[in-house]
Amino acid sequence: MRAGAALILAGLIAEDETVVTDIYHVDRGYMNLEDQLRELGADIERVKISHVKSAVSII
Repeated sequence: MRAGAALILAGLIAEDETVVTDIYHVDRGYMNLEDQLRELGADIERVKISHVKSAVSII
């Protein structure tokens, strides 16, 4: 869970768009993480990718 959240945070500081896939581990430990990050100013959204269970896109 913490490693997945760390990947999302790393995506926030990376240049260009980052897509983090299979975030179901993060969902188990952090409720509405993308909403909380968005409240802090992050440009982040949950996206649906056909071959992946869940993903977030960080712009």
